[in-house]
Amino acid sequence: MIYSTEMLYQAYRSMKLIREFEERMREEYQRGKLPGFIHMYRNQEAIAVGACMHLGDEDYIASTHRGHGHCIAKGCDIEDMLLELACKQDGICKGKGGSMHIADMSKGMLGANAIVGGGPPIAAGAALTARTLGNGRVSMAFIGDGASDQGTVAEALNLASVLQLPMIFMYENNHFAEFTRNPKPDGRIAERAGAYGMPAVTLDGTDFFAVYEAVADAVQRGRQGRGPSAIEAIASRYYGHFEGDAQQYRDSTELESSRITSDPIPKFLADSRCSDLETARIEQIDAEILASLDAGVERALAAADPLPEQLYSDVYVNYRGESA
Repeated sequence: MIYSTEMLYQAYRSMKLIREFEERMREEYQRGKLPGFIHMYRNQEAIAVGACMHLGDEDYIASTHRGHGHCIAKGCDIEDMLLELACKQDGICKGKGGSMHIADMSKGMLGANAIVGGGPPIAAGAALTARTLGNGRVSMAFIGDGASDQGTVAEALNLASVLQLPMIFMYENNHFAEFTRNPKPDGRIAERAGAYGMPAVTLDGTDFFAVYEAVADAVQRGRQGRGPSAIEAIASRYYGHFEGDAQQYRDSTELESSRITSDPIPKFLADSRCSDLETARIEQIDAEILASLDAGVERALAAADPLPEQLYSDVYVNYRGESA
């Protein structure tokens, strides 16, 4: 596969933006500036970016409770995301979604989801719409290794296979559920998905190029009407289940070793295919990202909170079919 220099800069910018966004949100959360919980995506950036670079605004993704990286990779506006995480009225969901329910329908981002395994049925519905309309769109569900055991995921796998939906099951295997290690060996999740009659591969989720090339095949298959695919991307979790989790259930030596050897960003820059990337340009990108985050955070923290009278707007439709 041929990679242009500009495309590689774009990939780097997206991964670095996710990384710096997450680290800044972690800092602001520790300062008490962000309400609720946040779940860090660090070390999985290559999965979101390698996957979403094949998708346009018209394609769909369904995310997890760890959804910041997916949003950024799909093209959601950073300032609107910052406003949302700060629960401000001008946020991407008017301050009512927060970190675990952030969404942007204009970008085909159907929402982060605090329900474990809640995204795949939504993505399957979007894929059914695309197949019914014959518009060539695809739908992708990001799924954690813990969610792979959920019945909702099994049902989505079955529906996608039976109806040959243009859907990609993107499993992000970071080896840990909430506070326990996933006992299944790497590859077991893909093996199970493959039993539903779709192509299923296992790869290194910290290798941008491996993810990009596998998703290229899966997206092409979906657009051509040849049905769903599954990808299990392995990327060990860097931080805990949520911000503030000290990960005392993990071996400290293993954790530090994993952090040193499996970071997708240095791995990307060290790849021979990135040999033409210029240090000065990389440093410029880094500076631009930090400046944009500084400005965005300042605006978000100073922005207006939602008004009390807006509490029930844009939340649900009541039982009489009227907007509440």
